[in-house]
Amino acid sequence: MVSFEIEKNLSLVEFIYVLDESGLGLRRPMHDQNHLERMLVNSNLVIVAREDGQVVGVLRALTDFSYRTFIADLAVISTRQKEGIGKGMLKFARSIAPDARLILFSAENSVPFYRKLGFYLHERCYQLKPEEKIN
Repeated sequence: MVSFEIEKNLSLVEFIYVLDESGLGLRRPMHDQNHLERMLVNSNLVIVAREDGQVVGVLRALTDFSYRTFIADLAVISTRQKEGIGKGMLKFARSIAPDARLILFSAENSVPFYRKLGFYLHERCYQLKPEEKIN
């Protein structure tokens, strides 16, 4: 049975494993472990899905636990996708901060998943990549 819990000390090895095995590693700086570690330790909400002690999913977010929860990563290892694990982690995040709006970027192939759960496209979301200058 899969359990969901807040994880304060997820190891970098487990984080990298889930990113690699979920396919999300294709969109993350996997070549730079220092960068990955900073992503992990500077997130103030990390939720893991575990079964028999093994991490099968990770939700990494920044939240004020009140108004907004920005989900940076939602990853489930490919052999366990389509079992409700991602949905379970989202529900767990919502239970921790029930008044907070959940906001995330979606990988192209994940759009149907998020739409099925009730997420919708927000028309006023903007981004500025690190290599782009503020005018």
